Amino acid sequence: MGKKTYYNFIMIQIIDRITNEKVLQNAVNRFKERKIILPTFKQQQNPELIPEKIKNHLKNIGLWEINPLNLFRITWKNEPKEKGGLFGKVNYIELPKSLTGVNARIVLLIGKWFPTGAHKVGAAYGCLAPRITTGEFDPTYHKAVWPSTGNYCRGGAFDSKLMGTESVAILPQEMSKERFTWLRDVIGSEVIATPGCESNVKEIYDKCWEIRRTRPDCVIFNQFDEFGNAAWHYNTTGKAIEEVFNHVKTKESKLAAYISATGSAGTIAAGDYLRTVAPHVKVVASEALQCPTLLMNGFGGHRIEGIGDKHVPWIHNVKNTDVVTAIDDEDCMRILRLFNEKEGHNYLKSLGVDPEIIENLHLIGISGIGNLLSAIKTARYYEMTKEDIIVTIATDSADMYQSRITELHDEKGKYTDMQAVKDFEKCILGSKTDSMKELNYYDKKAIHNLKYFTWVEQQAKEVEDLNQLWYDREIWNKLFLQLEHWDDLINEFNERTGLLKNL
Repeated sequence: MGKKTYYNFIMIQIIDRITNEKVLQNAVNRFKERKIILPTFKQQQNPELIPEKIKNHLKNIGLWEINPLNLFRITWKNEPKEKGGLFGKVNYIELPKSLTGVNARIVLLIGKWFPTGAHKVGAAYGCLAPRITTGEFDPTYHKAVWPSTGNYCRGGAFDSKLMGTESVAILPQEMSKERFTWLRDVIGSEVIATPGCESNVKEIYDKCWEIRRTRPDCVIFNQFDEFGNAAWHYNTTGKAIEEVFNHVKTKESKLAAYISATGSAGTIAAGDYLRTVAPHVKVVASEALQCPTLLMNGFGGHRIEGIGDKHVPWIHNVKNTDVVTAIDDEDCMRILRLFNEKEGHNYLKSLGVDPEIIENLHLIGISGIGNLLSAIKTARYYEMTKEDIIVTIATDSADMYQSRITELHDEKGKYTDMQAVKDFEKCILGSKTDSMKELNYYDKKAIHNLKYFTWVEQQAKEVEDLNQLWYDREIWNKLFLQLEHWDDLINEFNERTGLLKNL
């Protein structure tokens, strides 16, 4: 089996050995100098394993603060507070039937309480940490390049800053202003804005090729083909979902479905883990109706920020996807206002929605709203009951889209009580089972085959590797389960710096 380093394009990313001792020692020296300790992936899954000395320091550190110890806050289990919080249960919100209109119980994991306000900071860590601990990335020389449609480059830039290296963030120029401002002003990252919107992923790839040709000090961590992204979600997000399900279930409950926007295919990899504990779970891929790539090989532009499209990510295990849903971005923007404007809150209260639930709706960002609508569609399609629990992800919060709400106000005028009624009736209660497809074996193979046009024709992958991803029954498990070995590498690395021992 081949082994991939950054400098070639062999598919198999089994990172299991030191490749350059000199580079590794440079990293050890940089981390020792800047007092950077790497958390293990098991500690990110279960913060109870974090040493008490580190927890004591965290009590005085803000959640978004540029402090290396915040690497230990890359977890679903942060206490939901901006400063001084430690750890508890997985952050989630369950939405009632009075809000969703369906009998199935819909639960969303909340990404706001990660550093940077989005869970992508974990996916980025899953890509960068293994490269540092094996001598493939030199923080004293290399710059980490994070191509993204939004949150991944934010997470990567944050991780880079905390891990003693410089970053380059690449994202479409039409993404929200908050993303650009934070990257430049807070992190000090180099920012490259590529043409287009959420759907313009190829333009990002083109910029990456230009960087490869002209900037030898840059290492590109492309979330769409970095298996560290999917492996982090398989092991961390998957187990967090399992924990939430066990917390909310009754004797009659079953884990009926898991919904994830396709995006980079990192988050949807949690479904591969859930299949091991709930074999009959439906894994549902959510995308934008304005760009229905998986649903009908479609193309176009849309406003559901953070999900990417017009291609099939290399790291998407399509065999494990049961359903594709396509969500109208107009519905997402209307619900964004319903969930975040006073008139919307007043209307939801009149329907009997718990005020505490209403006050927490800001925890759901635009892609989270898309996931919610996909969950509602799935519940209706399969005629699910109150015994069925659907779990999905609010990757970030509406707090990151206040400029979008302002734009909607300028474009459509003041939000009104009547508009709240229309939006709820049309976008939530009116959600139907159209624009979705249950996939059979050959539907899945057809989607997998779409990878050829992006990854073989454009991105220098090999046809043999593409076929291996489909036919090799063991390859995905090998890729997902690397984290156990990566923890050994992290522990060895921390031993070499001596920081954890002397803390």
